[in-house]
Amino acid sequence: STFSEPSDTSGDTFTAPSGSAFEELESYKADLVRMCTRSEKAPLDEIQDMVAELEMLGEQVGIGQASSNSGLLSGEWELLYSPEDMTRSSPFFWAFRRAFPDESDQIFGITDSIPAPIKEVGPAFQDIEVEVSNDGRSASGKFVSRVKVATLGGAATSIMTTRASIVGIEGLDGIRLRIESTKPEESTVLKKLGPLGEFLNENAPPFPSGDALERAAPGSSEVVMRTTYCDEGLRISRNEDRYREPFVWRRK
Repeated sequence: STFSEPSDTSGDTFTAPSGSAFEELESYKADLVRMCTRSEKAPLDEIQDMVAELEMLGEQVGIGQASSNSGLLSGEWELLYSPEDMTRSSPFFWAFRRAFPDESDQIFGITDSIPAPIKEVGPAFQDIEVEVSNDGRSASGKFVSRVKVATLGGAATSIMTTRASIVGIEGLDGIRLRIESTKPEESTVLKKLGPLGEFLNENAPPFPSGDALERAAPGSSEVVMRTTYCDEGLRISRNEDRYREPFVWRRK
């Protein structure tokens, strides 16, 4: 990243951060990316420490803050680190936990324990389109989560796609999401059926997961994503209900 010092027309109210501060920030970003992408998954506590340091440095130099209305959230993002199974980067699972707080951990524990190559997950992506009102008090837009899931040694794959609406802003770093639908797209099982499978892949209606969650527990279809750091290339986001477990994303 580069930095151009803005003109200061208000006396001594602005002090340009030193080049060394930016260099330190860039160094921490590079270290965090390396930690997230190494072959052996990094322990959560190490990621938490690196993220906390990055957020502190970003605040010191005025980069990556106020993400809910900075204009940098929009775009396509690739998941680099998830504190749990990659599927949990989808806000559908955040909402599922709210709807079924007593059963969710047991259900996730069973599915997470299925070893590779019987089940493999990833990569995961998010597409975000957000528009913030002129007064910065409200927002609207679209949010799409895509996670590739492969089973039986890759014989069957699909892209678990959750679509949500952005329905509001929560403070300086939060956006409120309302889950709308979930659908396994690009299923290789259906593709093996030839033209019929392609037709079903493209035209089968998505499951109205948001409505289903609301019937199970009113209000559970809405979740808050807190983004505590976001610049042109890197993003740290969190499920508000599990704030100590950060997700690390890189702009695709």
